[in-house]
Amino acid sequence: MLPIRPPVIVHHMAALDGTSHPNSLEAVRDCLAAGAQVIEVDVTALADSDYLLVHDSLLESETTGHGPVGACSVAQARELLFTRAGRPTPFRVPLLSEVVETLLSHGGSTRLQLDLKNVVPFPTDEPLRRLVELIRPLGERVSVSTNADWQLRRLRALAPWLDLGLDIHFYLDWHASGESVDPRAYPRRCGAYGYWDDHPLATQRFWTTAEYLADRCGMLVGLVPGVRTFYVSHVLLARSLDDGFNWADALHDAGIKLDAWTLDTNDPAAMVNARRLLGAGVDQFTTNTPRELRAWLTEL
Repeated sequence: MLPIRPPVIVHHMAALDGTSHPNSLEAVRDCLAAGAQVIEVDVTALADSDYLLVHDSLLESETTGHGPVGACSVAQARELLFTRAGRPTPFRVPLLSEVVETLLSHGGSTRLQLDLKNVVPFPTDEPLRRLVELIRPLGERVSVSTNADWQLRRLRALAPWLDLGLDIHFYLDWHASGESVDPRAYPRRCGAYGYWDDHPLATQRFWTTAEYLADRCGMLVGLVPGVRTFYVSHVLLARSLDDGFNWADALHDAGIKLDAWTLDTNDPAAMVNARRLLGAGVDQFTTNTPRELRAWLTEL
């Protein structure tokens, strides 16, 4: 049975079905004009006073700059353009402060989700304090998510009011047989239950797979006090349903919402899973094709 309310649609990297450049200020404005419920963007700390909307830690991977993002000043960041296939685009790389101002100027109820890409612990809390002050004007309209639960615990202490979300994939994942896996990425071992998991419980089969998943879910729930949303790949969620465990049910019992990523309408496997996850009660769908996904949901 389908949930009573349709899932919230999250615009991944300010996507709007291929219009504008991901993470650009133009893309954010387009999403606002389209009435987006949630706009997700990537943020990485600069050397001083702000954050940059980039996914990777090295500027040259997606911008006209060079070197670590963390060594780049705000003044230098203002000169950066996004690149595509190694060539500059017309899109300037925005600062987080500019995105916050854009949402405040637009008004409305659109929420901003910041995917914090700094996973290495900071030597001091200054960058996290900076982040909190930058987004404080948005109040309940902003949330911060990351794989790095240690960053979330620091943010919880610094800003008890802040909406926090955990992406669980440093701890648990699933890959199809034969799928290429980055040996540098965590988790680094395929466990006895068929899931990638470095925890001792995954070394041999003690329980049914559903019991194992339920226990791992319970452990993850305890990582961040007051966490409000879990971010989990649609592939892992669908595989867990095959094994008799529904993440949505378990998380709802703990007062936590569930977001499934990344459900794009041009991915047949993702759309098969989307139908299943609707029935399972998933709260949010993150997508690069929000217009087409919303139309697909309307037709069901």
